[in-house]
Amino acid sequence: MDTKLQLNSLSYHELENFVTNELQLSKYRAGQLWNWIWAKNCLDFEEMSDVSKETHRLLREKAYLFRPTIEKVSKSKDGTTKFLLKLEDGELIETVLIPSISKDGKVRITQCLSTQVGCAMACSFCSTGKLGFKRNMSMGEILGQVQAARAFLEDYHPEHPIIRNLVFMGMGEPLLNFENLMKSLETLHHKKGLAFSTRRITVSTCGIQKGLKELGESNLAYLAVSLHAPTQEKRAMLMPKAAAWHLEDLLSALESYTLHTRERMTLEYLVLGGVNDTPQDAKELIKICSRLKAKLNLIPYNDTPGSPYKAPSFENLLRFEKALWAKNVTAIIRKSKGQDIEAACGQLRAEYELSKQTL
Repeated sequence: MDTKLQLNSLSYHELENFVTNELQLSKYRAGQLWNWIWAKNCLDFEEMSDVSKETHRLLREKAYLFRPTIEKVSKSKDGTTKFLLKLEDGELIETVLIPSISKDGKVRITQCLSTQVGCAMACSFCSTGKLGFKRNMSMGEILGQVQAARAFLEDYHPEHPIIRNLVFMGMGEPLLNFENLMKSLETLHHKKGLAFSTRRITVSTCGIQKGLKELGESNLAYLAVSLHAPTQEKRAMLMPKAAAWHLEDLLSALESYTLHTRERMTLEYLVLGGVNDTPQDAKELIKICSRLKAKLNLIPYNDTPGSPYKAPSFENLLRFEKALWAKNVTAIIRKSKGQDIEAACGQLRAEYELSKQTL
Protein backbone atom coordinates (compact mmCIF):
# COMPACT_ATOMS: atom_id res chain seq x y z
CA MET A 1 0.00 0.00 0.00
CA ASP A 2 1.36 3.41 -1.02
CA THR A 3 1.54 5.65 2.05
CA LYS A 4 3.24 8.59 0.37
CA LEU A 5 1.75 11.99 1.10
CA GLN A 6 0.54 14.26 -1.70
CA LEU A 7 2.11 17.63 -0.91
CA ASN A 8 -0.23 19.61 -3.17
CA SER A 9 -3.12 19.02 -0.77
CA LEU A 10 -1.32 20.31 2.34
CA SER A 11 -1.85 23.76 3.80
CA TYR A 12 1.28 25.71 4.67
CA HIS A 13 0.94 24.75 8.34
CA GLU A 14 0.46 21.08 7.40
CA LEU A 15 3.52 21.23 5.16
CA GLU A 16 5.57 22.69 8.01
CA ASN A 17 4.50 19.83 10.27
CA PHE A 18 5.41 17.29 7.59
CA VAL A 19 8.84 18.84 7.03
CA THR A 20 9.73 19.08 10.71
CA ASN A 21 8.09 15.90 12.04
CA GLU A 22 8.29 13.43 9.14
CA LEU A 23 11.41 14.60 7.32
CA GLN A 24 13.15 15.89 10.45
CA LEU A 25 14.28 19.03 8.62
CA SER A 26 14.37 22.68 9.54
CA LYS A 27 11.08 24.58 9.31
CA TYR A 28 12.40 26.96 6.64
CA ARG A 29 12.52 24.02 4.19
CA ALA A 30 8.71 24.15 4.13
CA GLY A 31 8.93 27.66 2.70
CA GLN A 32 11.26 26.42 -0.04
CA LEU A 33 8.96 23.55 -0.97
CA TRP A 34 5.90 25.78 -0.88
CA ASN A 35 7.53 28.27 -3.22
CA TRP A 36 8.53 25.55 -5.68
CA ILE A 37 5.07 23.96 -5.67
CA TRP A 38 2.92 27.08 -5.91
CA ALA A 39 5.00 30.02 -7.14
CA LYS A 40 7.20 28.06 -9.56
CA ASN A 41 4.57 25.44 -10.46
CA CYS A 42 7.05 22.59 -10.01
CA LEU A 43 5.95 18.96 -10.39
CA ASP A 44 9.33 17.24 -9.95
CA PHE A 45 11.39 17.22 -6.76
CA GLU A 46 14.58 16.92 -8.83
CA GLU A 47 13.95 20.35 -10.35
CA MET A 48 14.13 22.01 -6.92
CA SER A 49 17.65 23.34 -7.33
CA ASP A 50 18.12 24.79 -3.85
CA VAL A 51 17.13 21.52 -2.15
CA SER A 52 19.88 19.05 -1.21
CA LYS A 53 20.19 15.55 -2.70
CA GLU A 54 19.45 14.06 0.70
CA THR A 55 16.24 16.07 0.91
CA HIS A 56 15.36 14.92 -2.62
CA ARG A 57 15.76 11.34 -1.43
CA LEU A 58 13.57 11.88 1.64
CA LEU A 59 10.88 13.55 -0.46
CA ARG A 60 10.84 10.71 -2.98
CA GLU A 61 10.47 8.17 -0.17
CA LYS A 62 7.69 9.90 1.73
CA ALA A 63 5.85 12.24 -0.64
CA TYR A 64 4.81 13.00 -4.19
CA LEU A 65 3.40 15.82 -6.29
CA PHE A 66 0.37 15.45 -8.53
CA ARG A 67 -1.71 17.68 -10.72
CA PRO A 68 -4.70 16.76 -12.90
CA THR A 69 -3.78 15.60 -16.38
CA ILE A 70 -5.32 17.12 -19.49
CA GLU A 71 -7.63 14.62 -21.18
CA LYS A 72 -9.08 16.95 -23.79
CA VAL A 73 -8.76 20.61 -24.84
CA SER A 74 -11.41 22.56 -26.75
CA LYS A 75 -10.62 26.06 -27.98
CA SER A 76 -13.23 28.53 -29.13
CA LYS A 77 -12.81 31.02 -31.94
CA ASP A 78 -13.11 33.77 -29.30
CA GLY A 79 -10.07 32.37 -27.44
CA THR A 80 -11.96 30.65 -24.63
CA THR A 81 -10.25 27.35 -23.82
CA LYS A 82 -11.96 24.50 -22.00
CA PHE A 83 -10.11 21.58 -20.43
CA LEU A 84 -11.34 18.17 -19.45
CA LEU A 85 -9.04 17.08 -16.63
CA LYS A 86 -8.50 13.62 -15.17
CA LEU A 87 -7.96 13.21 -11.43
CA GLU A 88 -5.95 10.45 -9.73
CA ASP A 89 -8.96 8.15 -9.39
CA GLY A 90 -9.92 8.62 -13.04
CA GLU A 91 -12.79 11.04 -12.40
CA LEU A 92 -13.20 13.87 -14.90
CA ILE A 93 -13.74 17.54 -14.16
CA GLU A 94 -13.72 20.74 -16.20
CA THR A 95 -12.00 24.11 -16.04
CA VAL A 96 -12.18 27.04 -18.45
CA LEU A 97 -9.77 29.83 -19.39
CA ILE A 98 -11.44 33.05 -20.54
CA PRO A 99 -9.13 35.64 -22.16
CA SER A 100 -9.50 39.42 -22.20
CA ILE A 101 -7.30 42.30 -23.34
CA SER A 102 -6.14 44.77 -20.69
CA LYS A 103 -5.73 48.51 -21.23
CA ASP A 104 -2.03 48.01 -21.93
CA GLY A 105 -2.86 45.53 -24.70
CA LYS A 106 -1.76 42.42 -22.80
CA VAL A 107 -3.76 39.21 -22.62
CA ARG A 108 -5.21 38.53 -19.18
CA ILE A 109 -6.88 35.26 -18.23
CA THR A 110 -9.81 34.50 -15.96
CA GLN A 111 -10.00 30.85 -14.92
CA CYS A 112 -13.23 29.15 -13.90
CA LEU A 113 -12.61 26.47 -11.28
CA SER A 114 -14.58 23.38 -10.24
CA THR A 115 -14.88 22.28 -6.61
CA GLN A 116 -16.78 19.00 -6.89
CA VAL A 117 -16.94 16.04 -9.23
CA GLY A 118 -20.47 16.58 -10.48
CA CYS A 119 -23.03 18.50 -8.44
CA ALA A 120 -25.77 17.58 -5.99
CA MET A 121 -27.93 20.67 -6.56
CA ALA A 122 -29.63 19.40 -9.76
CA CYS A 123 -30.68 22.81 -11.06
CA SER A 124 -33.01 22.20 -14.01
CA PHE A 125 -31.00 24.27 -16.52
CA CYS A 126 -27.52 23.00 -15.60
CA SER A 127 -25.56 20.38 -17.54
CA THR A 128 -23.43 19.49 -14.50
CA GLY A 129 -26.55 18.81 -12.44
CA LYS A 130 -27.57 16.12 -14.91
CA LEU A 131 -24.30 14.28 -14.23
CA GLY A 132 -25.13 13.80 -10.56
CA PHE A 133 -22.76 14.14 -7.62
CA LYS A 134 -19.69 11.91 -7.20
CA ARG A 135 -17.52 13.49 -4.52
CA ASN A 136 -15.82 16.60 -3.20
CA MET A 137 -12.47 17.66 -4.59
CA SER A 138 -9.39 18.08 -2.39
CA MET A 139 -7.43 21.33 -2.21
CA GLY A 140 -4.76 19.76 -4.41
CA GLU A 141 -7.38 18.91 -7.04
CA ILE A 142 -9.02 22.33 -6.89
CA LEU A 143 -5.77 24.25 -7.20
CA GLY A 144 -4.33 21.59 -9.49
CA GLN A 145 -6.60 23.12 -12.13
CA VAL A 146 -4.60 26.34 -11.82
CA GLN A 147 -1.32 24.42 -11.97
CA ALA A 148 -2.39 22.50 -15.08
CA ALA A 149 -3.58 25.67 -16.81
CA ARG A 150 -0.38 27.57 -15.97
CA ALA A 151 1.73 24.74 -17.42
CA PHE A 152 -0.44 24.68 -20.56
CA LEU A 153 -0.14 28.44 -21.10
CA GLU A 154 3.62 28.29 -20.61
CA ASP A 155 3.96 25.48 -23.17
CA TYR A 156 1.40 26.43 -25.79
CA HIS A 157 0.53 30.12 -25.60
CA PRO A 158 3.05 32.35 -27.42
CA GLU A 159 2.43 35.33 -25.13
CA HIS A 160 2.57 33.31 -21.88
CA PRO A 161 -0.34 35.29 -20.35
CA ILE A 162 -0.86 35.17 -16.62
CA ILE A 163 -3.99 33.92 -14.91
CA ARG A 164 -5.27 37.19 -13.48
CA ASN A 165 -8.62 36.26 -11.95
CA LEU A 166 -10.16 33.12 -10.49
CA VAL A 167 -13.88 32.40 -10.33
CA PHE A 168 -15.22 29.39 -8.43
CA MET A 169 -18.11 28.94 -10.85
CA GLY A 170 -17.30 25.56 -12.38
CA MET A 171 -18.66 22.12 -11.58
CA GLY A 172 -20.12 21.76 -8.10
CA GLU A 173 -21.38 24.00 -5.29
CA PRO A 174 -18.35 25.52 -3.50
CA LEU A 175 -20.04 25.94 -0.12
CA LEU A 176 -20.88 22.24 -0.02
CA ASN A 177 -17.13 21.61 -0.06
CA PHE A 178 -16.48 24.36 2.45
CA GLU A 179 -13.39 22.99 4.21
CA ASN A 180 -11.44 22.43 1.01
CA LEU A 181 -12.72 25.70 -0.45
CA MET A 182 -11.38 27.70 2.49
CA LYS A 183 -8.12 25.77 2.47
CA SER A 184 -7.77 26.58 -1.24
CA LEU A 185 -8.51 30.28 -0.69
CA GLU A 186 -5.94 30.53 2.10
CA THR A 187 -3.34 28.86 -0.12
CA LEU A 188 -4.14 31.21 -3.01
CA HIS A 189 -3.50 34.20 -0.75
CA HIS A 190 -0.20 32.98 0.68
CA LYS A 191 2.58 35.46 -0.15
CA LYS A 192 5.17 32.74 -0.81
CA GLY A 193 2.89 31.02 -3.28
CA LEU A 194 0.33 32.21 -5.80
CA ALA A 195 -0.28 35.49 -3.91
CA PHE A 196 -3.75 36.31 -5.26
CA SER A 197 -5.56 39.27 -3.73
CA THR A 198 -9.17 39.08 -2.55
CA ARG A 199 -10.43 41.27 -5.39
CA ARG A 200 -9.06 38.76 -7.92
CA ILE A 201 -11.09 35.82 -6.57
CA THR A 202 -14.85 35.28 -6.70
CA VAL A 203 -16.77 32.41 -5.13
CA SER A 204 -20.18 31.67 -6.60
CA THR A 205 -22.91 29.92 -4.65
CA CYS A 206 -26.50 29.05 -5.53
CA GLY A 207 -27.43 30.04 -1.98
CA ILE A 208 -26.21 27.64 0.71
CA GLN A 209 -26.73 28.69 4.30
CA LYS A 210 -23.85 26.77 5.88
CA GLY A 211 -20.56 28.60 5.40
CA LEU A 212 -21.95 31.76 3.80
CA LYS A 213 -21.39 33.99 6.84
CA GLU A 214 -17.93 32.53 7.43
CA LEU A 215 -16.93 33.17 3.82
CA GLY A 216 -17.83 36.84 4.17
CA GLU A 217 -15.98 37.23 7.44
CA SER A 218 -12.84 35.61 6.00
CA ASN A 219 -12.31 38.39 3.41
CA LEU A 220 -10.69 35.80 1.15
CA ALA A 221 -12.95 36.22 -1.88
CA TYR A 222 -15.74 38.28 -3.38
CA LEU A 223 -19.21 36.75 -3.45
CA ALA A 224 -21.44 35.92 -6.40
CA VAL A 225 -24.91 34.48 -5.84
CA SER A 226 -26.67 32.45 -8.52
CA LEU A 227 -30.14 33.92 -8.11
CA HIS A 228 -31.77 33.07 -11.48
CA ALA A 229 -35.30 33.74 -10.21
CA PRO A 230 -36.88 36.75 -8.50
CA THR A 231 -39.52 34.84 -6.53
CA GLN A 232 -39.55 31.80 -4.30
CA GLU A 233 -42.00 30.03 -6.61
CA LYS A 234 -39.83 30.36 -9.72
CA ARG A 235 -36.68 29.60 -7.76
CA ALA A 236 -38.28 26.38 -6.52
CA MET A 237 -39.12 25.46 -10.10
CA LEU A 238 -35.66 26.21 -11.52
CA MET A 239 -33.49 25.35 -8.50
CA PRO A 240 -35.52 23.05 -6.24
CA LYS A 241 -32.71 22.04 -3.90
CA ALA A 242 -31.28 25.53 -3.53
CA ALA A 243 -34.82 26.83 -2.90
CA ALA A 244 -35.01 24.69 0.25
CA TRP A 245 -33.46 27.78 1.86
CA HIS A 246 -36.33 30.20 1.28
CA LEU A 247 -35.50 33.17 -0.92
CA GLU A 248 -36.53 35.64 1.77
CA ASP A 249 -34.15 34.00 4.26
CA LEU A 250 -31.35 34.04 1.69
CA LEU A 251 -31.91 37.74 1.00
CA SER A 252 -31.91 38.51 4.73
CA ALA A 253 -28.55 36.74 5.04
CA LEU A 254 -27.18 38.68 2.07
CA GLU A 255 -28.33 41.97 3.63
CA SER A 256 -26.08 41.25 6.63
CA TYR A 257 -23.23 39.70 4.60
CA THR A 258 -19.84 41.24 5.40
CA LEU A 259 -18.73 43.54 2.60
CA HIS A 260 -15.55 45.56 2.71
CA THR A 261 -14.67 49.01 1.36
CA ARG A 262 -15.95 49.57 -2.19
CA GLU A 263 -16.97 45.90 -2.41
CA ARG A 264 -20.24 44.77 -3.93
CA MET A 265 -21.56 41.26 -4.30
CA THR A 266 -22.66 40.00 -7.70
CA LEU A 267 -26.06 38.55 -8.45
CA GLU A 268 -25.98 36.09 -11.34
CA TYR A 269 -29.23 35.89 -13.30
CA LEU A 270 -29.54 33.34 -16.09
CA VAL A 271 -32.14 34.76 -18.49
CA LEU A 272 -34.42 32.01 -19.81
CA GLY A 273 -36.63 33.02 -22.70
CA GLY A 274 -40.27 33.26 -21.62
CA VAL A 275 -39.53 31.89 -18.13
CA ASN A 276 -37.90 34.60 -16.00
CA ASP A 277 -37.65 37.58 -18.38
CA THR A 278 -41.15 39.06 -18.12
CA PRO A 279 -41.90 42.66 -17.03
CA GLN A 280 -43.17 41.26 -13.71
CA ASP A 281 -39.88 39.41 -13.22
CA ALA A 282 -38.04 42.69 -13.77
CA LYS A 283 -40.18 44.40 -11.12
CA GLU A 284 -39.50 41.64 -8.59
CA LEU A 285 -35.79 41.73 -9.39
CA ILE A 286 -35.70 45.49 -8.85
CA LYS A 287 -37.14 44.97 -5.36
CA ILE A 288 -34.39 42.47 -4.56
CA CYS A 289 -31.59 44.70 -5.86
CA SER A 290 -32.88 47.67 -3.86
CA ARG A 291 -32.14 45.70 -0.69
CA LEU A 292 -28.56 44.74 -1.50
CA LYS A 293 -25.23 46.34 -2.28
CA ALA A 294 -24.89 44.40 -5.48
CA LYS A 295 -24.42 44.48 -9.23
CA LEU A 296 -26.45 42.23 -11.50
CA ASN A 297 -25.04 40.03 -14.25
CA LEU A 298 -27.63 39.10 -16.86
CA ILE A 299 -26.54 35.88 -18.55
CA PRO A 300 -28.48 34.96 -21.68
CA TYR A 301 -29.12 31.23 -21.76
CA ASN A 302 -27.35 29.27 -24.48
CA ASP A 303 -29.64 26.81 -26.26
CA THR A 304 -28.64 23.29 -25.25
CA PRO A 305 -29.78 20.09 -27.00
CA GLY A 306 -32.46 18.33 -24.98
CA SER A 307 -33.09 21.28 -22.68
CA PRO A 308 -36.66 22.50 -22.05
CA TYR A 309 -35.39 26.09 -22.01
CA LYS A 310 -34.53 28.52 -24.78
CA ALA A 311 -32.45 31.66 -25.14
CA PRO A 312 -34.24 35.00 -24.75
CA SER A 313 -34.73 37.08 -27.85
CA PHE A 314 -32.23 39.91 -28.21
CA GLU A 315 -35.02 42.48 -28.15
CA ASN A 316 -36.55 41.08 -24.96
CA LEU A 317 -33.15 40.88 -23.28
CA LEU A 318 -32.49 44.57 -23.99
CA ARG A 319 -35.99 45.49 -22.82
CA PHE A 320 -35.40 43.56 -19.58
CA GLU A 321 -32.04 45.31 -19.03
CA LYS A 322 -33.56 48.72 -19.78
CA ALA A 323 -36.31 48.19 -17.18
CA LEU A 324 -33.65 47.48 -14.55
CA TRP A 325 -31.48 50.47 -15.46
CA ALA A 326 -34.58 52.72 -15.31
CA LYS A 327 -34.75 51.93 -11.59
CA ASN A 328 -31.00 52.49 -11.03
CA VAL A 329 -30.10 48.80 -10.95
CA THR A 330 -26.56 48.18 -12.22
CA ALA A 331 -27.34 45.41 -14.68
CA ILE A 332 -24.83 44.17 -17.24
CA ILE A 333 -25.52 41.70 -20.01
CA ARG A 334 -22.63 39.28 -19.81
CA LYS A 335 -21.23 38.39 -23.20
CA SER A 336 -21.36 34.67 -23.82
CA LYS A 337 -17.97 33.05 -24.37
CA GLY A 338 -17.12 29.70 -25.89
CA GLN A 339 -20.54 28.99 -27.40
CA ASP A 340 -18.96 27.04 -30.26
CA ILE A 341 -17.23 24.64 -27.83
CA GLU A 342 -20.16 24.17 -25.42
CA ALA A 343 -18.32 25.90 -22.59
CA ALA A 344 -21.13 25.57 -20.06
CA CYS A 345 -20.14 23.38 -17.10
CA GLY A 346 -20.63 19.67 -17.64
CA GLN A 347 -21.13 19.78 -21.39
CA LEU A 348 -17.59 18.73 -22.34
CA ARG A 349 -17.57 15.84 -19.87
CA ALA A 350 -20.99 14.64 -21.01
CA GLU A 351 -19.94 14.85 -24.65
CA TYR A 352 -16.67 13.03 -23.94
CA GLU A 353 -18.33 10.19 -22.03
CA LEU A 354 -20.96 9.79 -24.74
CA SER A 355 -18.25 9.55 -27.42
CA LYS A 356 -16.49 6.80 -25.43
CA GLN A 357 -19.74 4.82 -25.16
CA THR A 358 -20.20 4.89 -28.92
CA LEU A 359 -16.69 3.62 -29.73
